[in-house]
Amino acid sequence: MRLRHIPGAEEEIAKSPYVIQDPREHKGRWNQVFGNDNPVMIEVGMGKGKFLMELAGANPDINYVGIEMYSSVLLKAIRKRKDTRLSNLWFLRVDARTLADIFAFGEVHKIYLNFSDPWPKDRHAKRRLTSPEFMAVYDKILTAQGTVEFKTDNRQLFDYSLESIPGAGWTVQMHTFDLHHSPYMEGNVMTEYETKFSGEGKPICKLIAAREVSLRRDDTKDRT
Repeated sequence: MRLRHIPGAEEEIAKSPYVIQDPREHKGRWNQVFGNDNPVMIEVGMGKGKFLMELAGANPDINYVGIEMYSSVLLKAIRKRKDTRLSNLWFLRVDARTLADIFAFGEVHKIYLNFSDPWPKDRHAKRRLTSPEFMAVYDKILTAQGTVEFKTDNRQLFDYSLESIPGAGWTVQMHTFDLHHSPYMEGNVMTEYETKFSGEGKPICKLIAAREVSLRRDDTKDRT
């Protein structure tokens, strides 16, 4: 992915009151970060943050964490965040592969994956956010009944995900190849990309995945 670097982005992120600078320190204690025991939901690859900000504004009884590893993208989200009064949203600049170092098992209730990089070359399959490698990371932080919600306009990536997710020991609870013309559209919150692609007439695919019963655990012990 080629992104135009914004000079000074790292410095502005380091000073931002909306970014947790050392999130590993809060593993197992995110209720203290938010000051309540409300459910925690995260978006991996949040982009400019429109989706999470809208969710956080509509659901003050849910806590949200936005994950973004690209400084120039996160900076745009921070600047948008300044215009809100949200108290239930934090941002992290981390690689999603380290999420199990940041959240304990059972701390996250839902993971959103929206319009992730498709990494189309076969040799890059492990980098796809719906690959077995990443599903194993999500397994270490979600509650026993936690779910992963995935949306994309990329049919090739979606078809891959419909195979890779069950192959990783998860169940696809629902899926649609045309979200905006399906019963699942009710309550849908659109991302920047979704607004753009759907406006161009591209169908949006969505699935929701949960662990198979055999993988679920009732304890809160870390998965390593």
